[in-house]
Amino acid sequence: MPRETARRSMTGRAVVSLVVLAATLYLLLTTAPRLGLDLRGGTQIVLETKDSPTVTADAETTDRTLEVLRRRVDALGVAEPMLARSGDNRIIVELPGVRDPREAVEVIGRTAQLSFHPVLATGAPDSRVLNDESGQPITLGPAALTGDGVDEARSSIDSQGGGWLVSVDFKGDSGRAWERLTGQAACSPPGDPARRVAIALDDKVISSPQVSPQVVCGVGIVGGSTQITGRFSPAEAKDLALLINAGALPTPVEIIEQRTVGPTLGAAAIDASARAAVIGLALTALFLLAVYRLAGLIAVGALVAYAAVSYAALLAVGATLTLPGLAGFVLAIGMAVDATVLVFERAREEHSVKRGGSLPRSVSRGFSGALSAIVDSNVTTLLAAGLLFWLASGPVRGFGVTLSIGVVVALFISLVLTRLLLHLTMRGVVARRPRLSGLTHEGRVRQWVNRRDPAFLGKPKRWLMVAGAVVIAAIAGLFVAGPNLGVEFTGGRVVEYSTSAPADVERVRDAVSDAGFPRAVVQMSGEKDISVRTEPIDEDATERIRAAVAGVAGDATEIRDEKIGPSLGAELRTKAVIALGLAVLAQLIYLAVRFDWRLGLATVAALAQDVLIILGIFAWLGKSMDGVFLAALLTVIGYSVNDSVVVFDRVREVRGQHRKEPFPRVVGTAVLQTLPRTINTGIGVLFVLGALLVLGDGSLADFALALLLGLVAGTVSTVATAGPVAILLDKRWPGAGRPVRKANPTRQRDDNGAVV
Repeated sequence: MPRETARRSMTGRAVVSLVVLAATLYLLLTTAPRLGLDLRGGTQIVLETKDSPTVTADAETTDRTLEVLRRRVDALGVAEPMLARSGDNRIIVELPGVRDPREAVEVIGRTAQLSFHPVLATGAPDSRVLNDESGQPITLGPAALTGDGVDEARSSIDSQGGGWLVSVDFKGDSGRAWERLTGQAACSPPGDPARRVAIALDDKVISSPQVSPQVVCGVGIVGGSTQITGRFSPAEAKDLALLINAGALPTPVEIIEQRTVGPTLGAAAIDASARAAVIGLALTALFLLAVYRLAGLIAVGALVAYAAVSYAALLAVGATLTLPGLAGFVLAIGMAVDATVLVFERAREEHSVKRGGSLPRSVSRGFSGALSAIVDSNVTTLLAAGLLFWLASGPVRGFGVTLSIGVVVALFISLVLTRLLLHLTMRGVVARRPRLSGLTHEGRVRQWVNRRDPAFLGKPKRWLMVAGAVVIAAIAGLFVAGPNLGVEFTGGRVVEYSTSAPADVERVRDAVSDAGFPRAVVQMSGEKDISVRTEPIDEDATERIRAAVAGVAGDATEIRDEKIGPSLGAELRTKAVIALGLAVLAQLIYLAVRFDWRLGLATVAALAQDVLIILGIFAWLGKSMDGVFLAALLTVIGYSVNDSVVVFDRVREVRGQHRKEPFPRVVGTAVLQTLPRTINTGIGVLFVLGALLVLGDGSLADFALALLLGLVAGTVSTVATAGPVAILLDKRWPGAGRPVRKANPTRQRDDNGAVV
């Protein structure tokens, strides 16, 4: 029976919701968060590169070493680390929340020169004697291949001998070199030392197994892979795999210093940002209650659940929480209302504009009508997040993890929990008195929309001319004022002082800011040492910083003054750009398949405009473009695509209903029909951003400013750029926004099983 099917569907949603909420509560009560360098501090390691017989430890070699170290740190599971070159041959590594600093130091500091050798008879020419894994001496011939030929390494349980092993896949000609090496060893009889193959790491034999009797002489082990066995523990196998994957260091490194450093942000800044987040979310909740009444109360409950589930998911994956990350997380809570508002506005439309009828049926139609836009907007965001995770590294990869979790949780909240709550509440007394729900009146925005002429986009070139003028004015800022790149991109200077007595780092931070360096990173480094990291400065500026520190600490003796390179190095920036480009391309392909290539191209045009406008305005204002700004820019890109997808999803629907309507009028109708959702979602996010902008810390204020600009630009560009571009493309190549054919698109069933 259809009604029975609907009942089972709601029962399934209830069970899934209870399981997820129970798991969330368990994680919140039992798992402690991993805080980043800005919130808790961490371990600082200073490495110095050394000359080798073949490589000189200069700045270029140190930069290559830094990138290998970054891959190792990422593989260790440390999110949001700080790595920067100091001088020509030193590297500063700061690791937040490292549980075992000694293990991290051991893994990071290894040269990790991997090599594969034939085992020869004693006294053979061009050979050397080392001890094998059991401590017995063996004679090794010249290396047949090195770690450069390894494609990937993985740790796993040895199903035959117990313990753990490392599987190694070779690439290119290295696979054939492995065949020759093992084929040569297979020509010796079993038990002969020459039938062994030795695998060495940093001139230490870690495994020297005999080649299996099944291997044919002169043929060797084919398939381009092997397994390293050596009675490894799980941790040893994991470390070996990550060392092989990260690659060998170009030159040896020596650990010259290791110590604990304090947080980069002060307690006052953290408290101010927390207050701003609470105030912003409280204002958003009050706005939802005022606009949607009982449905708004459900939306507030769904937002609380979203916050709890998302935070629990971050704890479950061991994500490191930083202040910008938490600010983005708070913003995601504000933006998570988008899907709920989309459903509410569609339910209002169904009830009061189109068909009327019972409240439960209108709510069900609201979900059915909004489902396509919710899924499409979240899938495009998830595509971008997945590519950022797989292809990028460092903070960009961390952003991909947070974004992916946010998207998946938002889908669960909107399609499972919110629907369940609405199903349970929009009945009984509320169904008999539907005005209590807040979903039966049009609202002021929709009343205004109903009086507007949808033909306002009839002259798309005029809209594009205005949009083009704004973009040109913004881009001019990049050439006239120039971008103010942060320390992460340009490098800077680290000055460290020893004070005569323990100093209050909060007072030092305020004093340095008052001296003209509000963005300087001030940390405690030991009990009496204070480190100040800032942009490139001259000697006079350095003296002002020293005087500021001395004014608080009583005495400040300079013990270190070094120039540092960018923490977001060239390789990381290149990976981020490639990942972002492929993410946009993937979104374009998805939109072309799901909607139409013209609408996909129009979405990308609006996205590019939003990015250029924000870059230009920040240049004109002289605001710093740092790692926090990069996170904001990535968030804006997601919001811009999301907004365009919602409008173009309605374009497809309107064109299906009015096939003979001129396309400019179709786009205008879609914009007007989705405007209540756009305004209400925007106001909800605006409260959070406004609170962060006014009450938050300096870097978070810039973060909020970038997102605020992106919110406005993304909303306007959908109308002024995406819509007109789609209209012009349809005029040149007719067919944009044609609806997808369905077997019976008008027959759907509500939550009671009735056909609607």
